[in-house]
Amino acid sequence: MLLFAIAYLAGGLTILSPCILPVLPFVFAGADRPFLRSGLPMLVGMALTFAVIATLAAVGGGWAVEANETGRWIALALLTLFGLALLLPRLAERITRPLVALGGRLSQAAERGEATGTPPGIAPSILLGIATGLVWAPCAGPILGVILTTAALDGASVQTSLLLAAYAAGAATSLAAALLLGRRVFVAMKRSLGIGEWVRRGLGVAVLAAVAAIGLGLDTGLLSRLSLPGAVAIEQRLLDRLGPAPDMLAAMAAESSLPVEGTLPSLAGATAWLNSPPLTPDSLRGKVVLVDFWTYSCINCLRALPYVRAWAEKYHEAGLVVLGIHAPEFAFEKSLSNVTGAVRDLNVSYPVAVDNDYALWRGFNNHYWPAHYVIDREGRIRFHHFGEGGYEHTEQVIRQLLTEAGRTLPPATTTESIATVGVHAPADFAALGSPETYIGHDRAENFRSPGGIVPDLPQSYTAPATLRRNEWALTGEWKIESERAVARSSGATIVFRFHARDLHLVLGPNESGTPVPFRVRLDGAAPGADHGLDVDADGRGTITGRRLYQLIRQTETGRDRTFEIEFLAPGAQAFAFTFG
Repeated sequence: MLLFAIAYLAGGLTILSPCILPVLPFVFAGADRPFLRSGLPMLVGMALTFAVIATLAAVGGGWAVEANETGRWIALALLTLFGLALLLPRLAERITRPLVALGGRLSQAAERGEATGTPPGIAPSILLGIATGLVWAPCAGPILGVILTTAALDGASVQTSLLLAAYAAGAATSLAAALLLGRRVFVAMKRSLGIGEWVRRGLGVAVLAAVAAIGLGLDTGLLSRLSLPGAVAIEQRLLDRLGPAPDMLAAMAAESSLPVEGTLPSLAGATAWLNSPPLTPDSLRGKVVLVDFWTYSCINCLRALPYVRAWAEKYHEAGLVVLGIHAPEFAFEKSLSNVTGAVRDLNVSYPVAVDNDYALWRGFNNHYWPAHYVIDREGRIRFHHFGEGGYEHTEQVIRQLLTEAGRTLPPATTTESIATVGVHAPADFAALGSPETYIGHDRAENFRSPGGIVPDLPQSYTAPATLRRNEWALTGEWKIESERAVARSSGATIVFRFHARDLHLVLGPNESGTPVPFRVRLDGAAPGADHGLDVDADGRGTITGRRLYQLIRQTETGRDRTFEIEFLAPGAQAFAFTFG
C-alpha cells in the first residue's frame, strides 16, 4: 500500500515542475464549462494516454529483458536517458518534441470541433485530454519513464500496472485541483516551481546513481533484501533449533479438529509456471492442496524436499495437489532458466509457481523457507508448518483432509522409507554449532580479515593467524558486494572456523558462466572421508552453476574444524554458508 501512495504522490507532484506552464492553457480552457462534461472527460483522456504508453513500455521492455541480457542494457540506456532528462529540461524538451507537436495538433482538432457550432459533447474534451497528456510529456515523461524502465528491469506485472495507474491518478488529481480551484492553485504553483525543479534534479541524480549501481552489479539481491524474505534468516535458525519436540508433535497429531486459518489467496501474481498451466483457487476447488514455499539454494528447503515429493507421488491419485511456490532469496534465483534447471535436477514434477515479485509470498503473509500450508477441498487453509521437521504431523493433516473429502487412501508413509541422502539428509542438530553466514556486506557477520570489509571495491585481504568458532576471513583479491563476494584473483580463499557435521556454500561461476575449479582443505589437509558430495577425497571440485554445494560431510563430529576453500581461477562468486 505504501508503494501505491508513493506512486500517487509522484504523479501529483509532477504539477510542481516549471514545464507545467504550457499545459495550463489546456486545463483552464474548459474552466467555464461543466466539470462533468468538460473537465472530467479531459482528465480521463489524459489518464488514457498514460495507460497506453505504460502498457506498451512495460510489455515491450519486459519482453526485451526476458529475451536476452542485451535487453537489460538497452533498458539501462533508456533509464540513463530519462535520468538526464530529469536533470536537463532542454534535453527533455527535445526528446518529447514530437509528442508535444502531436498534442498541439490534437488540441487544434478539438478547437475546430467546437468552432463548427455542433452541440458540445465529451469527445472534444477527451481529445483535449489526450493532447494534454502528450504536451505534458516534457514534465511527466522522464519521471514516468523512470517508473516504466525500472518495471521493465524487474519484469512487467499486475502490480506494475496498478502502480502506473496510481501515478496517472495522482497526475489527474493535480490537474483536477487546478481546474476546480483555478487561479488560487495557479498562484500557489508559481511559488512552488523552484522547489519542484530541485526535486526534479534530485530525482535525476538518484536515477543516474541507480544506473551506475545496476551496471556495476551493486544492486544484486536488492529485491530480496527489501522484501520480507531477506529478514527472516535468524527466525529460521530459531525454528531449526526450537522446533516442536516429538512428544508435542504426537499430541498435536492426536487432535482431530483443525482450525480455519484463512482462504487460499490469488495465485495470479506468479511470474511463471512450471510443470503446469497457471492454477487458480477456483481450479483447485474440490482438491486438497499442499503449498510448499521454497527456493532452490536453501538447505532447509532441500532437506524438506524428499518428503514433499513423496506426498505428491503417494497421494496424487487420492486428490492431493502439491504446489511449489519458488520465492527467490538471491538475485540469481530469479532467473527462469536457473529455476527450470533446478526443478529438473531435483526431480520436482508437480506444479511450481515462480514468485519473483513475492506476490504469492505476501498473499499468504509468509515469513519462512520452507513453509507448508495445507488447504482443504473448500479452499480453506487448515494447517501450516514453518521450517524443517514435523513431517509425520503434516502427513496426518493431509490424510485427514483427504478423508474428509471422501477419498480412499493408501497406507501412511514412514519417514524411514523416504530416501534422504546427500544434501537432503536431515541436519545433525546435536552437533550443529554454526549458523547460516552470509558473505555479502549487507548481512555479513563475524568477518575477521584485518581492516574489515571494503564494500563494492576490489581489495586485497589477508586472514588472521587464528579464528574462533564461526569467524571467517578472506585471502587474496576480492570484491565484496551486497549479497556476494567475487574472487578477483587466482588463489583467492575463504577460511571459516565451524562446528557442524555438514558445511555447504552457495557458489556461482564467473559472470560468463565459465566453470571455476577449486580445492577444499579441512584443518590444512585434504578432507579425505569427510568430503562432501561436490568434492572428491582430495578436496577438488568445480563450480559449474549457481547453486548450493556440499563441501564437507564429516564422519565424526564434536570439535571445531577450520575449513578453507581456494579458487583456482578468478571470477568465483560466494554467497552464503549453511550447516547441518
